[in-house]
Amino acid sequence: MSRDSGEREPLLGNQPRKRAGSNYTGEEGGLSSSALPPSHERETEEEESIMGFTVVVKRAAKKQINACCSKENLKTKLPITKWLPKYSLQALQCDLIAGLTVGLTVIPQGLAYAKIADLPPQYGLYSAFMGCFVYCFLGTAKDITLGPTAIMSLMTATFATSPIEEDATYAIVLCLITGCVQLLLGLLNLGILVNFISYPVINAFTSAAAITIGFGQVKGILGLTHIPRDFPEMVYETCKKIPETKIWDLVMGLVCLALLYVLKKLRTINWNDDLDGPGPNRCVRFCRYLIWLIGTASNAIVVISASGVAAILISQGKNNTLSITGHLKPGLPDFKPPDFSYTKDNITITASTIFSDIGAGFGIVPLLGLVELIAIGKAFARQNHYKIYPSQELIAIGFANIISCFVGSYPVTGSFSRTAVNSQSGVKTPASGIFTGVLIVLALFTLTPLFYYIPKSALSAVIIFSVIQMVDVMVVKKLWKTNKIDLIPLFITFLSCLGVGMEYGILIGIGVSMIILLYPSARPKIKVEPGGVKVVKLDQGLLFPAVEYLQECVLEANEADGKNNSVVLDCSHVSALDYTAIQGITELIVDFKSREAKLVFAGFPKNVLKHLQVADIPELTVSSTVQEGCKLLQEELTPEFSGVQHIKVEYNSRL
Repeated sequence: MSRDSGEREPLLGNQPRKRAGSNYTGEEGGLSSSALPPSHERETEEEESIMGFTVVVKRAAKKQINACCSKENLKTKLPITKWLPKYSLQALQCDLIAGLTVGLTVIPQGLAYAKIADLPPQYGLYSAFMGCFVYCFLGTAKDITLGPTAIMSLMTATFATSPIEEDATYAIVLCLITGCVQLLLGLLNLGILVNFISYPVINAFTSAAAITIGFGQVKGILGLTHIPRDFPEMVYETCKKIPETKIWDLVMGLVCLALLYVLKKLRTINWNDDLDGPGPNRCVRFCRYLIWLIGTASNAIVVISASGVAAILISQGKNNTLSITGHLKPGLPDFKPPDFSYTKDNITITASTIFSDIGAGFGIVPLLGLVELIAIGKAFARQNHYKIYPSQELIAIGFANIISCFVGSYPVTGSFSRTAVNSQSGVKTPASGIFTGVLIVLALFTLTPLFYYIPKSALSAVIIFSVIQMVDVMVVKKLWKTNKIDLIPLFITFLSCLGVGMEYGILIGIGVSMIILLYPSARPKIKVEPGGVKVVKLDQGLLFPAVEYLQECVLEANEADGKNNSVVLDCSHVSALDYTAIQGITELIVDFKSREAKLVFAGFPKNVLKHLQVADIPELTVSSTVQEGCKLLQEELTPEFSGVQHIKVEYNSRL
């Protein structure tokens, strides 16, 4: 602070002041006045800095261009070039078995998931094959298999349901834009965005989605129709229409659920072998593999068996006994871009209408696809000891969605259940996706007449059994033991998803999670100890959320005990300052000057002090340590001085 000519300068060490309006003291902890260059020297340094910056930018750009064109970067952007030269016959055999096994899983799942998306069943298969081919060339995880998933299907139904019945135009446009967004995020290396969605939010969203999807298929088990999609209305209407239950559908659905439960158990049998013995012979190993394969293909076995029963009933003239899938369009769809405007059934849909109706789905669906893919990829990469590259995974899924939309696909991502099957089948490379895709294409050409007989209750049973495993109840117990505050976003996200809709629930959950993350930075705890000189201590950085609250703390310290106290602000832990913080410091200095009190900033690290120097804050007084700042103020206090008071501002990681 400025002083009259007859008064002693408030500088420690009796060093001359080089800059008018700013006091810098100390040796190691601060910046002495002699270390500050004159203004004309600083201007010269700034000009040299700008010229140097231009040179650095040019060099960096040239280096980046050379890196992009390098052979190593080509291998990174086209991962198939890494493993294809080393591909062996043994790897081909393993990939063939894994690919066909996954194909047996995805065919019934695709038909079922299309129901969740409110689309004809064949669109589930359209969404299942192209991503497999694309990921083989661009993916970095050997285990991941792309295709329709329960959550992506639910999001498609939420955001992209066409006003025209059984029309997929909205879903296909959503697939294209989802791919473009994901590709852009990958090219910009923004896979880090996934880290801003906390585990409790993801877990709650997944559980709520599983419950919504599962309960939504109860209508298929009971043979009910005209049930709304919103969860509260869905529960009400389903319970209201229970008297309309079709007995044959109910029996078929319950039998399918029981069969799925029994067959799935075959996949998880633990065989107890004698570790010291020779081990099982080839025949025993084959039988065990056959049992595991039956458990893995349980969805296909159940659907085929149910279709056989339905075909027998229909052949006996009992056409209305079971609700069946009906006719599916055979073969592949035409390879063409999505229609952004069209007329059907005397209804004209324009591009602006499509984009307006989908709205937030263009942001939420790509983000959820990213979350699913990266979470699955990291889990299996850790399990099988290899590394994935999130940004490259985004590029892969982006291209997969873009190309898939040309064959009538809705948004796809990595499937946890099918990825697990792929891994357990002994997959060696992403080439297994080629065999999965070929099997699906063959099914579209040859098996669509058989799909006619699939009972809707059987598909509902497949969906229910698949999603019920996504509900994680034990997470509540884990969070209660580790960090109870995480239960807040967990329950808020879960209840919001069920109450107001999945699209709003995930946004509310992310918002609550971010508030909990930022709250300690905006509202630090304060501890006051009695004394004369007030010391306000910051335990972490000073950024914009905390500025206003810190001003209040410092001014309260100034007014404590009904006196006009001087204050030392301990900034030794301040590792960064933003512009709002610098403005806040300036306002505090002006406020203290008007009160005729002293404010000393102590212990700024050198890198932070440079920002203050450039800001050229008037009347700034800095000391190297808190002790020196207190000594300065004690010498200027009245005789009533009785000690030092510490006001500690603690930043905690949680509320």
